[in-house]
Amino acid sequence: MKDNKKLQKTFEIIDGRGYKHYNEIKGIYKFELFTLEVVHVQRDPFAGPSLIRILMDDVTFPKDLLSNHGRRIAVGDYIGCEFNKSIQKHVHGRTGSGKSGILLIDNGGPEILERTSVIINESSLEIRFSVGLPAKGRRILGKQARELFMKVIPNIVIESCIYQNIDAHDLRRHVFINEDSDYIRNEMKKRGMVAFIRNGSVLPRRSGTSDEPLKGAVKFKSPESLLVSVNTPNHGTVTGMGIPEGVTLIVGGGYHGKSTLLNAIELGIYNHRYGDGREMVVTDDGAVKIRAEDGRKIENVDISSFIHNPPMEKNTCKFSSENASGSTSQAANIIEAIEVGSKLLLFDEDTSATNFMIRDERMQKLVATEKEPITPFIDRVKELYTDHGVSTILVMGGSGDYFEAADTVIMMDNYVPYNVTERAMQIKIEIPINRKTEIKTRFGYQKRHPIKGSIKSMKGRKLKLDSRGKTQVLLGRDVIDLSQVEQLADSSQTRAISYALHYAADYFMDGKVSMEELMKQVEQALDNDGLDVLAPAGKKYPNNLSRPRTFEIAAALNRLRTFKTN
Repeated sequence: MKDNKKLQKTFEIIDGRGYKHYNEIKGIYKFELFTLEVVHVQRDPFAGPSLIRILMDDVTFPKDLLSNHGRRIAVGDYIGCEFNKSIQKHVHGRTGSGKSGILLIDNGGPEILERTSVIINESSLEIRFSVGLPAKGRRILGKQARELFMKVIPNIVIESCIYQNIDAHDLRRHVFINEDSDYIRNEMKKRGMVAFIRNGSVLPRRSGTSDEPLKGAVKFKSPESLLVSVNTPNHGTVTGMGIPEGVTLIVGGGYHGKSTLLNAIELGIYNHRYGDGREMVVTDDGAVKIRAEDGRKIENVDISSFIHNPPMEKNTCKFSSENASGSTSQAANIIEAIEVGSKLLLFDEDTSATNFMIRDERMQKLVATEKEPITPFIDRVKELYTDHGVSTILVMGGSGDYFEAADTVIMMDNYVPYNVTERAMQIKIEIPINRKTEIKTRFGYQKRHPIKGSIKSMKGRKLKLDSRGKTQVLLGRDVIDLSQVEQLADSSQTRAISYALHYAADYFMDGKVSMEELMKQVEQALDNDGLDVLAPAGKKYPNNLSRPRTFEIAAALNRLRTFKTN
């Protein structure tokens, strides 16, 4: 370890030299309050920025706020936000060529996620962030670099990483929001609920491209018949609408808030920061949004419970396609979600294949059952719950046939929910339907066993693991399209998926381990060792990974064009 004066002297010596001389700053330096490590130096000003670690052994944060894993994640998330705010305060854009002078830390949006950018426990705090080393053309700007490392970075650390310098009340509120959201999620499972929407929540967003809550929006208020109360550890009694297990329909006229409610439910798998409007809107963490996905790859999925005896005698017990239709992709999405443990499926009719969701009485009379290879979801939805414990929430504005299968019916009217279950059951009696249930076999599927050779992480001689935004995984020469996987919250999750697929292939994927077991092993490794376990040799200390669910990791594997199974 070197004294920070050595770093200062090095900047003076290399000032004005060619950019490659920045390699001379690699190493570990002792500052007054922290240790700084230059882990990676970018090859030129236009390349990805350099990687810096800050290590602090004197943790000033109260031990009670670090007493369990959930609290540590929340404290780390808060520090990341404060670090980013301080960057905005002290760094005013680029100071030279390319990425010169920029500082970046991965701190994401309103979701509270486990990240590699901030790792904290009772005895240590680690911050990982990126720095664009200053240059003019490809000549080092040593004075600007010295200013950045000797003044700007220390000031940012002092403002964001010392407990006495932050808003203690705001930090505790942040930690307690996260902890009580986890508590409600666990309490839901004990009470037989799959989702909870807190009274007073603001569910609508400012726009389709914004995470900000809509100003002046109608605040959520549960109907009395669905109102539940939870005595939380930190916020006392919290009340809201509890959605029970089983089959739930969300109905109502267009633009009255059906999809807005479903969107809040599908993102309730994550805890949200204070001020987002969806704090303590909580969903079963195994919920998976299901949609039609024309053109996606399907590999050996047993969709025979939904598609059987299609023309040209294609085997639907081991169905593969490079360009799936809407109905077959939706069938595969259901099986793939259940295969890795989902107990809650979410549907919006607007993004579903109509012929997969329903075949009404008139169509049954026109097209004979033996001529129709699709068993519509309406005929499986109740069986999935009664026989397999898989609940379903559907936004359904166009088919009252689903009343036959529904346990709960919620109507949205001007963004206000009403429990109309009794009325829906009365209508079911008043207007009976004579459609036939088109089930010939019980629901089931065959397990798949991923083959290691499916994962090709090398691009030429270089390991390629990365993301392009939130919707594309970069894995070797392959690009995996996740644009239709709607529950990803952050591009750093997508990047972590790339790492996770490479890790799974290296350690667990042998053609004998089932898809379900493979995902469990990855989950267990993340639980035991954190996100750093995913980092391969040569990619130590990743600074921009956040934890994805195994459902999204599996979704990426299923969409990989080279994916093969036994």
